[in-house]
Amino acid sequence: MAVLAAALMTRHVFEYALLRVVPRVERGEVVNAGVIVYCRAVDYLGARVHLDAARLHALDPGADHEAIARVLDAVADVCAVAEAPRSDRRTDGALAAVGPAAGEDIGRRFRRLTAPRSTVVQPGPVHTGLTADPAAEADRLLRELVLPL
Repeated sequence: MAVLAAALMTRHVFEYALLRVVPRVERGEVVNAGVIVYCRAVDYLGARVHLDAARLHALDPGADHEAIARVLDAVADVCAVAEAPRSDRRTDGALAAVGPAAGEDIGRRFRRLTAPRSTVVQPGPVHTGLTADPAAEADRLLRELVLPL
């Protein structure tokens, strides 16, 4: 029982959302293309992305694979930038490369990235779980929910 309690104490609540590609919004068909993971307890925000071109083109042969991949990469870049110091929230250097949202704290960034929208790249609903390693959790979610079987 003590071992179980110790294991649970090292686990932290995390939140995640899938990144979905909806090449033709009017049809509502989706391809899972990434995952965003946020763990407040350890100040972690990360994204893993993978766009399967064959799946995308099966839904829409005219979809611009490269443009969609750039959007997914931009989401990953916003997640990867370290939080700016509280005394300097200006967007310069690495922060400017990914826009003003990167100057926000990571919780706010996660909420911005997971806000519902009607675009080709959309976040799915936010789910929660427990993890001891949010980065490893992001890798696991990518394998289980995004990568081809």
